[in-house]
Amino acid sequence: MVNPKGPVVTRFAPSPNGQLHLGHAFSALCAHEFARAFGGQFHLRIEDIDGTRSRPEHIQAILADMQWLGLAHDGKVQFQSQHTARYVAARDRLVSAGFLYRCGCTRGDISEALKHKPVPHGPDGPHYPGTCRELPFAGDGPYSWRLDTKKAADLVGPLMWTDLAAGQQFADPMAFGDVVLWRKDAPASYHLAATVDDATDGITHVVRGKDLFAYTAIHRLLQNLLDLPEPVYWHHPLLLDSTDEKLAKSKSSPALSARRLAGESSAELMDNLRHRMLPLGISLSDA
Repeated sequence: MVNPKGPVVTRFAPSPNGQLHLGHAFSALCAHEFARAFGGQFHLRIEDIDGTRSRPEHIQAILADMQWLGLAHDGKVQFQSQHTARYVAARDRLVSAGFLYRCGCTRGDISEALKHKPVPHGPDGPHYPGTCRELPFAGDGPYSWRLDTKKAADLVGPLMWTDLAAGQQFADPMAFGDVVLWRKDAPASYHLAATVDDATDGITHVVRGKDLFAYTAIHRLLQNLLDLPEPVYWHHPLLLDSTDEKLAKSKSSPALSARRLAGESSAELMDNLRHRMLPLGISLSDA
């Protein structure tokens, strides 16, 4: 692990669409310890713009879990729902520049189109077949905004990014096709909101799990299109369950709140997680 240069600002940014589990605790710890090891700041951001899936009780549980874990954050808790204006401004800038197009396709429409049109496959599965890019959407129904990835990538040119564990990386946004940046049923997608927030909040080091490694290519493209600073990344290993699958809300991995309410020792839990961090090259002794 290379020591960072200059001030360090990290963040932990959970979505309140379910209970936090041990994998979240590990990710929060990595971001917290990295910032503290180098005399920096650690921020907490609640990514609560996921429609009706974002629940107030989950927000309260997140705050209680963080306090129980002893992971103190700097400054006020940030809520994405309070900053939609910044996402609208970013969207409108991309629309004005001709990088976004309306898409009225439903999942059924896309599934049917894929039966008749072979498309590349990427980390998220088959690419969007380009229906509304080739025949502009002119309906009255709901629509999303998609990124014309090839047009944007051709303008920006080759992109690189730095991961503190994996080194220099080539960014290939074309691996995802035309991603949705503004959803029909909610404000900005994760890609747009997280990229804009990281820049606005002065995040210098994005510490997150390896499951988000590939998405960095899209984020680097957006940073260039919106003239945003490029952070350094550290994608840490994921915690796995007994079947070697990553812990996930969708699989009902044991919740931190259940451990907390059962009276489990947070000190012992955190000591175990810090022990898992040792092979990664990050500890307070680096300071």
